[in-house]
Amino acid sequence: MRHYPANSPQALARIVAAAVLADGGLDKHELDALDRADVAGKIGMDRQDLDRIVHEFCDDMQVASLRDHGGNLALDRAGIDALLADVSAPDAQIKVLGILLDIAAADGRLTHSELTLVSQAMTRWGLALHNLSSHREPVHHPSQ
Repeated sequence: MRHYPANSPQALARIVAAAVLADGGLDKHELDALDRADVAGKIGMDRQDLDRIVHEFCDDMQVASLRDHGGNLALDRAGIDALLADVSAPDAQIKVLGILLDIAAADGRLTHSELTLVSQAMTRWGLALHNLSSHREPVHHPSQ
C-alpha cells in the first residue's frame, strides 16, 4: 500500500476511496454523492486528483490481494486502522467521518463493510454522531 503524509489531502482521499469501495466496487450513487457534496474540494483537491487516489487505492488492494470471501476487494480491521491512523487532526477527522456517512447512505443501503469502516473511524478517533452536527452542512439527496 502507498503511504501519504499524515493529514494530507491524499491521506483523507484514501479513506474516502475505502468508503467508496467498502461495498465491493464503485457505485454510481456513491460517485454522484462525491460530486454533489464536492468531496474533492472539501478535502483539498480537485476531482481528477481524487479519482487518481481512488484508482491507486484499487491497484494497491489488488496487488496486496485484499479480498473478502466473495472475491470483492476488502480491507481488514488492521488495514482500516492503518488508513485511519494517517488522520490525526480533529477537524479532518470530523470532516472525513461526515463524508463516510454520506457515502455509506448514498445508495440507500448500509453494508456490513461500510458500517465497519464508519464505526472503526468513530472508535479510533473518539467521535460520536453529535460531533458532526455543528460541523456539517445539510446534504440534499436527489429524492428530496
